[in-house]
Amino acid sequence: MKVIPFQILICPQCSSKLLTLESTFLTCDFCNKRYPVKNGKPVFKEMTSLEIPDELDILKHHLKKYSKLYNFLINILSPVYSSFSPKKIIRKYLTGTNSVALNLGSGNSNLSEGVLNVDIFAYDNVNIVCDIGNIPFKDNSVDFVINIAVLEHVPNPEKVISEIFRILKPDGIVCSYFPFIVPFHASPYDFSRRTHEGMKILFKDFKTVELIPGCGPTSGLLWVFQEWLALIFSFGIKKLHVFLSLFFMILTFPLKYIDVVLIKHPMAKNISSGFLFIGRK
Repeated sequence: MKVIPFQILICPQCSSKLLTLESTFLTCDFCNKRYPVKNGKPVFKEMTSLEIPDELDILKHHLKKYSKLYNFLINILSPVYSSFSPKKIIRKYLTGTNSVALNLGSGNSNLSEGVLNVDIFAYDNVNIVCDIGNIPFKDNSVDFVINIAVLEHVPNPEKVISEIFRILKPDGIVCSYFPFIVPFHASPYDFSRRTHEGMKILFKDFKTVELIPGCGPTSGLLWVFQEWLALIFSFGIKKLHVFLSLFFMILTFPLKYIDVVLIKHPMAKNISSGFLFIGRK
């Protein structure tokens, strides 16, 4: 069982460092705000399935409860070929046994026993439930932050990045994947995309360790093509569109493996599905 570092948590409402842990609540000694502690995990802000507006995302939300099955389906059937392994990145940069590491927007995944999972949905594998635009950690208290395909789902990614910069210790590492060429995909919302140059601006306060296409140009093309086919053959029927999106995904996903080669092309960044940034504070 992962140990929650209550001693470095703060109140997201008033930023007070004075929190008192009771049996089922975490109470701010300054503003008296009380946060429930459910099954050992503090809940600062939570969304539920009742707040999800998108039909396909409701299906994804329920599948995420079965994390191994969900991750298997995503890795195999998804139109996106990834050139990087989050687990390998964690092993490379997370070296200290007492390091504090966060997976922001983790969903129900569990990349490493040394990484705390943070999400606004209280999945089984989530350790801290909160809004990642207002991270309840002290300044300079975290060694490593990873977030994969999360920033497009928040209304203000710049705010999230500033929060990551705030909580990271000097020399701390951030690893972030942000989509570029992908269709709309609610989780539960979808707001933005970033180009290669846009990633530089977003992470301007960090020292760049690496900025590469994380998922290649075929992935970008394939996902858009699947959506286009679903649009053509659904004749304006929304539920049929959802079914056909899944059908064409299953039918055409092997094409993504063209990116094993194509992602290495020097101009792949022009239409890559997304970019991986690794930086140091």
